[in-house]
Amino acid sequence: MTNHWVDIKNADFILVMGGNAAEAHPCGFKWVIEAKKDRKAKLAVVDPRFTRSAAVADFYAPIRAGTDIAFLGGVINYLIEKDKLHHDYVKSYSNASFLIDEAFSFDDGIFSGYNAEKRSYAKDTWKYQVDKDGFAKVDETLQDPHCVFQLMKKHYSRYTPDLVSKVTGTPKDAFLKVCELIAETAAPNKTMTILYALGWTQHSVGSQNIRTMAIIQTLLGNMGMAGGGINALRGHANVQGITDMCLYSDNLPGYMGAPVDADIDRKTYLEKRTPKALRPNQMNFPQNFPKWFTSLQKAWFGPAATDKNDYAYDWLPKKDTSYDVLAMFERMYQGKFNGFFCQGFNPLAAVSNKKKVGDGLAKLKYLVIMDPLATETSEFWKDFGEFNTADPSKIQTEVFRLPANLFAEETGSFTNSGRVIQWHWKAADGPGESRGDIEIMAALYLKLKDMYSKDGGKFPEPILNLTWPHRIASKPSPDELLMEISGKALGDVFDPKDATKVLAKAGEQLAGFAQLRDDGSTSCGNWIYGGCYSQAGNLTARRDNSDPSGLGQTLNWGFAWPANRRILYNRASCDVAGKPWDPKRAVIKWLGDKWGGNDVPDMRADAAPEENVMPFIMTPEGVARLFAPAMSEGPFSEHYEPFETPLDKNPFHPANPKALSNPAARVYKGDMEVFGKAKDFPYVATTYRLVEHFHFWSKHAKINAILQPEQFVEIGEDLAKEKGIGNGDVVKVRSNRGYIKAVAVVTKRIKALDVDGKKVHTVGIPLHWGFKGETKPGYITNTLTPFVGDANCQTPEYKAFLVNLEKA
Repeated sequence: MTNHWVDIKNADFILVMGGNAAEAHPCGFKWVIEAKKDRKAKLAVVDPRFTRSAAVADFYAPIRAGTDIAFLGGVINYLIEKDKLHHDYVKSYSNASFLIDEAFSFDDGIFSGYNAEKRSYAKDTWKYQVDKDGFAKVDETLQDPHCVFQLMKKHYSRYTPDLVSKVTGTPKDAFLKVCELIAETAAPNKTMTILYALGWTQHSVGSQNIRTMAIIQTLLGNMGMAGGGINALRGHANVQGITDMCLYSDNLPGYMGAPVDADIDRKTYLEKRTPKALRPNQMNFPQNFPKWFTSLQKAWFGPAATDKNDYAYDWLPKKDTSYDVLAMFERMYQGKFNGFFCQGFNPLAAVSNKKKVGDGLAKLKYLVIMDPLATETSEFWKDFGEFNTADPSKIQTEVFRLPANLFAEETGSFTNSGRVIQWHWKAADGPGESRGDIEIMAALYLKLKDMYSKDGGKFPEPILNLTWPHRIASKPSPDELLMEISGKALGDVFDPKDATKVLAKAGEQLAGFAQLRDDGSTSCGNWIYGGCYSQAGNLTARRDNSDPSGLGQTLNWGFAWPANRRILYNRASCDVAGKPWDPKRAVIKWLGDKWGGNDVPDMRADAAPEENVMPFIMTPEGVARLFAPAMSEGPFSEHYEPFETPLDKNPFHPANPKALSNPAARVYKGDMEVFGKAKDFPYVATTYRLVEHFHFWSKHAKINAILQPEQFVEIGEDLAKEKGIGNGDVVKVRSNRGYIKAVAVVTKRIKALDVDGKKVHTVGIPLHWGFKGETKPGYITNTLTPFVGDANCQTPEYKAFLVNLEKA
C-alpha cells in the first residue's frame, strides 16, 4: 500500500476492483465502513461476481475476468475527454510534459521494437529526448505531439464506452456511472482510494492492471494524499514481509536487482543499477544503491567483506536465467533440478497446472518440506485416488519433512499491507519435535559449514565466511536478526556535511538508511527496514495508538518502512509552493525552513519549494510516470486477452493475431499447445478465496473446516438452466489440463455477460481445497489453471481461464 489501512477512512470514494476486501481482509475492511459512516464516502465494486464487498457497496458493476485494462483504459479516456484532471498536479508532478523519442510508435497492438520470435521488445525508442546535459526535454504546454500527455491521449482515445462495454461485458451505463464517481475526485479536496489484491496481479497482464490505475490516480492527483493512493491488500500473515525480504532470485532484500552473468564485477553491477538524475535538482534516491548494497554485503559477510575483495561481490550467485516460480517448475519438469527446499510453501496446490508441478516434483532426487503441516506437496507421491493419482513405486524423489512451528509459536515481526512492521510475541510452544524456522535454518547452516570445513568442496568461501555473530549460534534470537536487518555502525559514521560530527558510534544501531555508507563502515540486512530497531530499541514493538491528527497517523505504533513514513510520496499532497491541496486533510506542508506535519516527509527536510525538488523521489525524473519504459509489454498499458479467451480475436486489434494475448509474456514450449479453446471450453473461470478458510493452511483447523466443509463451485442461474444443473448437484469442471468435481452452488451473484456479440458465462471456483486437512477431501483447483504468467514478474494467470462443466 502506498498509504495504510487506517487511512482508508479518509477517502471520499473507494473502488474495490481486482479483489474482495470484505472477504479476504475482513478486519481491514472496517476502515471502508468507517469512511462510509463518517465521511459519507461512496463505495463501488467492479468484479465478475457480486461479492461480499459488493453486498455493502453503493454501486456494483460486473466485468468479464481478464478485461480490467479495457475498463480502466476507458476511465482514462473519460477523464481526458471530460477534462476531469487535476491539471496542476499532472503538469508538475508527472512526466506528462516529457518528450519521447520521435521513433516511438504503436501499431495495431504492438509497440515499436517488437521481436516476435523472442516475444520481447527492444526499448531503444521507449526513451526521453534529452538535452546536452542528459536531462529530459519537456514541453510545458503539453501540446507537442511527442510529449507523454499527447501520446497518452491518443493511445487511450480508442477506449470508448461502447468498445469498453463490448470487451468487458460491463453494461455501458454501469461503466459510465463508475467513471462519474471516479471523476469527482479530480477536485483537489476530494480523494479516491483503490483497494486491489490478487484479482489484478494474477493475470498475464497483472502488472499493467495495477499501472493503469496508477495512471488514473496520477491524473486525479490522488497519490500522496490522505485517503488516496494505490493500495495492494497483501496476504496473511506476512506476505508483505517476505516480499520485502525478496526471498526469490530476481532481487536482493529491499527490492535491489540481483546480479546477473553480465555483471562481471562490482563496478559493472553498481553502475547499471545507480541511475543519474533525468531532471535538474531531483533527489533521485536510487543513486544511493551502492550504500544499500555494500551495507547488505557487510551484514552477510561481516569482516570478510572488504574493499580489497570488492566487498565479497564474487561470492554472490550470478543469475544465468530467471528463477521465478514458473521458471523453477519448468526446469524441474525438464529434469534439471536435483533437489528442492520448500519452506512455508505448498506448490502442488499453489502453482498453476498441478499435473506439471507434480510431474516435476517426481523427477527430483530429494525434496525437503519445512512446514508445520502435512501439506499436499509433502505427500504428492501418495495415491489419493481421483484427488491425486500417483504410483509411489515409480517416483524416485526422497522426501524429508522438517516440522516447523506455526507463527503463533514464534516471536518475531509481521509486516502488514500498509508497510507497518509489528512485533509479535510467542503465544505457545510448538507440539512434539517441531522447531522454529530460525533454529532449523541455523542447524542446517552450521552443519553445512562444518562439512565444508572438514571435507572441503567447490567454492566454500560464501559458506565459510558468512558472518554469524549470534550469542547462541544454534538458535539466533529474533531480536538479533531484526537488529541486523535494521542496520549497525561498524565504525564511526560521520556527517557528510561536517566531518567532525559523529552520527553513530561504532557498535551502535543506526537511526535509519540515511546513515548507510558504501565504504564498509555500516551493515544493514534490508535498507528499507533501516531504523526499525535503533539505539532507542525495537520500534516495531511500540503500541502507542495516539493520533493527534485524527487521520490515523499513529507514528508510534510499530514502524512503517521506509523511515516510519505512513503515506508515500506525501510531498505530492501539497502544491508546488508547499501548501496542502486539502488543508482539512493536510499530511505535511512547508513550514518556512523545513517540511513538517503529521507524517515523516517523503522529501529532503530542507528542500525549499523554489528548488523544484519533485515528490516522486524514487524516480530519476522526480515525477510519476504516465509513460513507463520499464514495463515489459509497453510503456502504456494495452488490453490483451487472457491466454485462454472466449473470443477468437482481440476486439481492439481484430486483424492482428499477434496482439490477441500479451505479446511479451513468456510461454514455454508445450504450454501454448495446451491452452484451451472456446469451442471446447466455452466458459470463463476465475478463482477466489473464502473468509471461512482464508487460505490453504486454515483448512487444517477444525472450526474452519466446519464452516466450509465441502468443495463447491458457483454458477449463474442461466448457465445452470442451460446445463440442467440444480443447486447441490455434483459437477465436473474441466480445463485442457485436468478436471475437478465439486458441488454446484447456483446463484444470482454471477450473471451472464454480453461480450462482443455473444453470451459469456463465468464459473467461480474457490481455491483452497485439497486432499489434506480437516475438510472433506477435495480437488486442487490449480489442476485447471494455465502455466503462463505476467510478463514482468511471472505471477501465474489464475484469474482468467477456460473450462467446461457437466453434471457428474
